[in-house]
Amino acid sequence: MGKLIVLEGIDGSGKSTQFRNLCGFFKDREIDFRPLSFPQYGKPSAALLEMYLKGAFGGEAGDVNAYAASTFFAVDRLASFLQDWRPYYEAGGLLVTDRYTTSNAIHQGAKLPEAQREAFFNWLYDFEFRLLELPRPDLVIYLDLPAPEALRRIASRREKGGAGGADIHERDAAYLESCARCGVMAAEYYGWRRVPCLDGENPRPEGAVFEEILSILKESELL
Repeated sequence: MGKLIVLEGIDGSGKSTQFRNLCGFFKDREIDFRPLSFPQYGKPSAALLEMYLKGAFGGEAGDVNAYAASTFFAVDRLASFLQDWRPYYEAGGLLVTDRYTTSNAIHQGAKLPEAQREAFFNWLYDFEFRLLELPRPDLVIYLDLPAPEALRRIASRREKGGAGGADIHERDAAYLESCARCGVMAAEYYGWRRVPCLDGENPRPEGAVFEEILSILKESELL
């Protein structure tokens, strides 16, 4: 089988930026790989999750419970695997993805009381990796960013016109704070590699964060 590297973090953590950096690194060195990004907005498999994020099932994230919402995102990933990258992965290919099953752990686990999250974490990985037979990641890198800084970045991005209207996740500050706490819990529970996005109270330079990501890949023998 191939190798699957996941970049993960809450909204505003810089996942997409570091994903582009890593893809550029592989391209520059002519390393064979496939980039993936979830959700697959605009595709039929993403219809339910897009309705959910736009508030069609309720204006608050908690209006759809963690288990139900998780299935929307899981089906989108399964469709991608079966229709697109399964042959490449099974032939030994390297895949790099911006978000994966790991996003459900953070954003859906955040809806639950802390005492119920471990059971949800167990259910989630069993559901997607055993029952749906999606590939399990070889490495998950979690970009660790506190919620107040994430909210500041999201607001700044929106003011600059760098993003569309906020979905029901992004516009709820209390929910984002819960996601940040749940992300740390998930990283510890699953053994993800955490990369801090702040140095004390100050943002770390983008290049420094990327160098740490490369260091983790080398340490994990994926580079």
